[in-house]
Amino acid sequence: MTEILIRGAESVVTMNETRAEIAGGDVLIRDGVIAAVGPGLSTTGEVVSARGCVVTPGLVNTHHHLYQTLTRAVPGGQDALLFGWLKTLYPIWAGFGPDEMFVSAQIGLAELALSGCTLTSDHLYLFPNGARLDDTIAAAAEVGLRFHPTRGAMSIGESAGGLPPDSLVEREEAILADCIRVIDAFHDPRPGAMVRVGVAPCSPFSVSRGLMRDAALLARDKGVMLHTHLAENDEDIAYSLAQFGCRPGQYAEDLGWTGADVWHAHCVKLDAAEIDLFARSRTGIAHCPCSNCRLGSGIAPVRAMRDAGVKVGLGVDGSASNDAGNLVAEARQAMLLQRVARGADAMSPREALEIATLGGARVLGRDDCGALAPGMRADLAIWDVSGVESAGSWDPAALLLAGPTRVRDLFVEGRAVVRAGQLATIDLPQVVARANRLVRNLRG
Repeated sequence: MTEILIRGAESVVTMNETRAEIAGGDVLIRDGVIAAVGPGLSTTGEVVSARGCVVTPGLVNTHHHLYQTLTRAVPGGQDALLFGWLKTLYPIWAGFGPDEMFVSAQIGLAELALSGCTLTSDHLYLFPNGARLDDTIAAAAEVGLRFHPTRGAMSIGESAGGLPPDSLVEREEAILADCIRVIDAFHDPRPGAMVRVGVAPCSPFSVSRGLMRDAALLARDKGVMLHTHLAENDEDIAYSLAQFGCRPGQYAEDLGWTGADVWHAHCVKLDAAEIDLFARSRTGIAHCPCSNCRLGSGIAPVRAMRDAGVKVGLGVDGSASNDAGNLVAEARQAMLLQRVARGADAMSPREALEIATLGGARVLGRDDCGALAPGMRADLAIWDVSGVESAGSWDPAALLLAGPTRVRDLFVEGRAVVRAGQLATIDLPQVVARANRLVRNLRG
C-alpha cells in the first residue's frame, strides 16, 4: 500500500457534491485513489506540505490537437479565419510522420501538465507518412497524463468538394478498420483507466454523411465515445446550410451524433433550439475560448448552455490556433468572455474552475475524476499562492482572478508528474530541443 498526504493547504477546493472548500485542509491518497479529505489527517507514508497553496482537482482538457504543437505562429495563418488558416497549414502537416506526432504530443502534454491538467482528450484526424494514433498514446504514457485520444479522420478531399488536400484524406473503409484496431488495442473502460479511446471524424466539411453515420454505429457497438467539430463559426454554419440544407445541430441529430456519449468542439454558433437539443440529449460541449478568439470565431453562448443544463468542459484546441496549451489560462478566458458578452456577474471564477474540472470530467464520461472526494482518482493540482501573482489577494481560492498559471505540483493517479514546478517524468529541455530540430526540418 502506498500513501501520500497533501498536508495543510491554504484551501482545498474539492468540487465535491456540496462544492466544499476546506481551509487548512489535507488530502490523503492511497494507491492512486483519494482516501480522505479534511483537516488533521495523518499517514505513515510520504507527506507533501501544501502550506501557502491551494489544492484543486486536476484540470480536464476536452479538446486538443496535440500534433499542432510544432506549428505555432505560422506566417500566413496568423490572421486568417478558420478555413483560410486550415488551407495554410494542411501542406505543412502533410510533411509530418511518427516522430513529429510523438514529439509534438510530448510538448503539448507537458505544457498541459504544467498548467494543472491531469486528464486530456486529443483529436488526431490526419495520419501522413505512417503516423498512427499509437504515437500520441506512447507520448502520454511517458508524460504520465490520463489520456482520451480520439481516432479522427478526413475522407473528402479538395477534388471531391472538401477542404483538405487529397493527400491527407483516407478511404472510409480503412478509417473504420483502424478505429476498430485502436479501440481493441488501447481502450480501457474500467474505472481509473489511464487510456480511453474515442471515434472522431474531423468535421462535416471533411467527411461524408455515410462516415459520420457509420462512425456512430461503430462507436456504440464498441462502447466508446464520439467527438467532432461543430458550429465553430459563420463559415461552418453557411457550409452546413448550403451542403446539407439544415443547421449543424439538426445535421448531428439526423446522423446519431447527439447523446450522453457524444461531445462536440466549439459550438460557438449554436442557436437556442440547438442548445435545447443538446441539453435534452445530454450531449457535451468542449468550449475553446482562446482559439475562438484567435480565429475570430466569436463568443460561445456558454452562459445559455449552462443555464439550459448542457454539459460544458474546456478545451485549449490546437496549439496552431491558440497558440498555447495553458488550461488554467483557458478557464480565466472563459470567465472573462462570458462577462464581456453578458455582464460582470455572468460567470464567477469558481464556476469557471468547476467547468475546467468537474465539467470536463462529465463531458468525457468520467465519474471517477474531476473532484476531490473519497473514492475518486487521485488527480490533483497544487498551486502556490504565496508568490507575486497572488500577493494581496483576499481570496486565495479565486485562482482565476489572482493566482499562478503554472502548478507547483501535479499528481495523476497518485503519481507525481510535476514537482516544484518542473516535469518529473520526462527531460523537458531535451524534448524541446528535439521539437525545435523537427520544426527546422519542416521549414526546409
